[in-house]
Amino acid sequence: MSDDRPTLTRHEVAHLANLARLAVTEAELDLFAGQLDVILGAVARIGDVAAADIPPTSHAVPLTNVLRPDEVRPSLPRDEVLAAAPSVEDYRFRVPRILGEEE
Repeated sequence: MSDDRPTLTRHEVAHLANLARLAVTEAELDLFAGQLDVILGAVARIGDVAAADIPPTSHAVPLTNVLRPDEVRPSLPRDEVLAAAPSVEDYRFRVPRILGEEE
C-alpha cells in the first residue's frame, strides 16, 4: 500500500484553524500539521479495505420492525377535544403563527 496523497502544509492548517476560528501558535501549526496528516492518512487507508463483498448496513445487528399495524380505535369525540382547546378556528385547533407565510 503506497501513500501517494500530499502531506498537509502549515498554511493549510492555518487556513483550517482560521475557518474554525481557532487561535493557534506557530509551534501548534507544526504539531497539528503532523497530527492531522496522520489522521488523514488513517482515513485514506479505510478506502483501501477490500469490502466489495460486504453488503452496506445501517446497524451492526439486524433489526425487526416493532411497529404495530394501524387499527381504527375509539377516541375522544372531536367536539369534546376542541371544547378543551384554548383557541379553535374552523373546527380545528388555532395556534400562533411561527413562520411567515406569503398570502
